[in-house]
Amino acid sequence: MTPAEKLYQALQNDFGFEGATGSIRFNLNDYQITVEQNNVVGNILEEWLDKWMNSKGIAHIHNEKQASPDFWLNPDEPEADWLEVKSFTGSPNFDVAAFRSFINLIIDKPWKLHSKHLLIKYKSENGIVTIEKFWMKNLWEICSTSGVWPVKVQYKNKVIVNIRPSTWYSENADYPSFECLEDFLAALEETIYKYHDTRSTIAEHWSERLCKSYKEHYGKELILPRWNDIKNKYIK
Repeated sequence: MTPAEKLYQALQNDFGFEGATGSIRFNLNDYQITVEQNNVVGNILEEWLDKWMNSKGIAHIHNEKQASPDFWLNPDEPEADWLEVKSFTGSPNFDVAAFRSFINLIIDKPWKLHSKHLLIKYKSENGIVTIEKFWMKNLWEICSTSGVWPVKVQYKNKVIVNIRPSTWYSENADYPSFECLEDFLAALEETIYKYHDTRSTIAEHWSERLCKSYKEHYGKELILPRWNDIKNKYIK
């Protein structure tokens, strides 16, 4: 069992994370309030997770910088067992990754492709936060295509800004999540070719460089299909 799987089971079975309720309080001098703003919940859940893992003796390192990963679940191996934590209300509204930095980072650090993602859906009413559901997913399991781009992205002012999430938990999603890493990367490569800002700069050798880096690190070939050969699996 991987460290991420152990963490998920501990949250689910030992703690009872799903359905748990809490509140965020702020005390200044002798006046205390219950915080009702949603925009602080994600950061506080991440900090809570760090402290809870410490209390349970679960080995990890919390990365307090604004960079990947949020946690290393194997302190002795910094190139393995990365964990990203994403929290949301309603439908997934977070960024999976910044597009330009991601397509370069996975060449330098191919192990990021195997990061696990702890996804926390919560609701907040009158200052009471309730954990509705949570998942532990691979990167490709929370990404999908879209009606415009092979990989779903945020596109603003003719610029691809971020990779955006699929609705991985819905059986009626317009576009299903990718079935495997290779399909996700095939869609990502096609997006790089389709996007004007990367077509003429990195597209031509991007997949070659990625596959070479992956083989050097993992000792096995990464074979990417052509997007046109597999897209019918993901476009209804």
